[in-house]
Amino acid sequence: ITSEVVDRVYKEYMGDAESPAQVRDGLLDAMGDVFFVVTAVEVARHHRDAGNPVYFYEFQHRPSSVEGVVPAFVKADHGAEIAFVFGKPFLAGDV
Repeated sequence: ITSEVVDRVYKEYMGDAESPAQVRDGLLDAMGDVFFVVTAVEVARHHRDAGNPVYFYEFQHRPSSVEGVVPAFVKADHGAEIAFVFGKPFLAGDV
């Protein structure tokens, strides 16, 4: 990896971060892209190239059930859409 690539990646995710919260948000965006988005796009391209339809979405709705459980800066965690797609019976205690 060249220093130019590192500089571009840093600028993309950290930009002109002026506070620890902005640095945290940039780092979380970068980590999410590395662990979820890049691999999901790669798999989607393989499916597309095989002639299959591909649908891609990003779920960002903060469930009210996480209030007081996760930090306020967290919009939706991995898998948070399950309760919205399949219904609340899949949430323990909400039956």
